[in-house]
Amino acid sequence: MMNFKKNKLELTEQGFSICSDLYTETEVAEIIRLVDSMDTDHSSFLKTTSLFAIRQFMNHIPELSKLIYNENLLKLIKEVGGENYFLTKAIYFDKPAGSNWFVAYHQDLSISVADKTEIGEYENWTFKKGQYGVQPPVHILENIITIRIHLDETNEGNGALKVIPKSHTKGIYRPTAINWEEVKEVFCKVGKGGVMLMKPLIFHSSSRSTTNTQRRVIHLEFSNQELAAPLRWLERKEILVES
Repeated sequence: MMNFKKNKLELTEQGFSICSDLYTETEVAEIIRLVDSMDTDHSSFLKTTSLFAIRQFMNHIPELSKLIYNENLLKLIKEVGGENYFLTKAIYFDKPAGSNWFVAYHQDLSISVADKTEIGEYENWTFKKGQYGVQPPVHILENIITIRIHLDETNEGNGALKVIPKSHTKGIYRPTAINWEEVKEVFCKVGKGGVMLMKPLIFHSSSRSTTNTQRRVIHLEFSNQELAAPLRWLERKEILVES
């Protein structure tokens, strides 16, 4: 039986944590099989030579729920978050072998909402691929827990995330405010079937791939807070728990 108390402490203090072997080889293979069987001709799909992404991932393959919410993940969510967390966003990323795509250091400041309504502290609205994004008040962002499920071994060679530990504790700020001589970058190596937990406000980046190996990741975001009415989470779903 896995114990996630250490991961909860690391997530709170460092802004990230890594858990190994949450999914078996069989579970990973079945997840990949279901993804590969999808019809990708949809506005939520982004496919280029350097990136394949699926927005609203859980909506497109609802049969994945039983695989993704296995006993280990349910226990992890309960330990690090509590009983009342629900899914707010699900994205699938595939960084193909040899991809030259990279992402500079940033914080995840946008959430997806069902409709646009101008309200108080909700700002920096966007509209991409048929869905609205907005930057919510900082307490909403601080509450979110991101869980990245790795379907491939991830390391420096195929674009593993780099993070700056404890950078999530300072609120919202620009990379230009970082004193790069004082901070330490950490490569987040995650094995196949493992997961990475992170807080949206931690500064993170992704390098170009330099090897011929894929990096397939399911990116899930969870919260236990509702938005200011009438705003609603676009992908809000209760966590599937086996009866």
